[in-house]
Amino acid sequence: MLLPSPHEQFMRAALAAARRGAEAGEVPVGAVVVIGGEIVAVAHNEPVGLSDATAHAEMLAIREAGRKTGNHRLPGASLYATVEPCVMCCGAIVSARIEEVIFGAADPKAGAAVSLYRLLEDGRLNHAARVTGGVLAEECAALLREFFKARRL
Repeated sequence: MLLPSPHEQFMRAALAAARRGAEAGEVPVGAVVVIGGEIVAVAHNEPVGLSDATAHAEMLAIREAGRKTGNHRLPGASLYATVEPCVMCCGAIVSARIEEVIFGAADPKAGAAVSLYRLLEDGRLNHAARVTGGVLAEECAALLREFFKARRL
């Protein structure tokens, strides 16, 4: 039996966070920040619960990682997100100097890493991050589909 790749292991942690978000009535998106092979922050979407439009999983995970490291910059960090980050989250990724972004499901309506924009690879900005998409993509997308299907009933 093959062991899951590190990308899959960390994405599973992000998926677990996304499920906790769904249980709380939030859109099920999870994010994990990894530094030196260790998870330093885990978060799920919380805009509803916090009454804060900026409380996306990625933003909350970046904030937590900054607090834990004592630095607003996160050099060498990888951010795992179950869904492709939006424009706001990509801006935070650039500001935090995150090295690598790995996401599950693409977001054709709001994705700013590869779908609508390629902000993390834009040479006009003062930082670029490597981007890998499609890690456990079907599982990440299914979680969103199930959440919204239940809401439409």
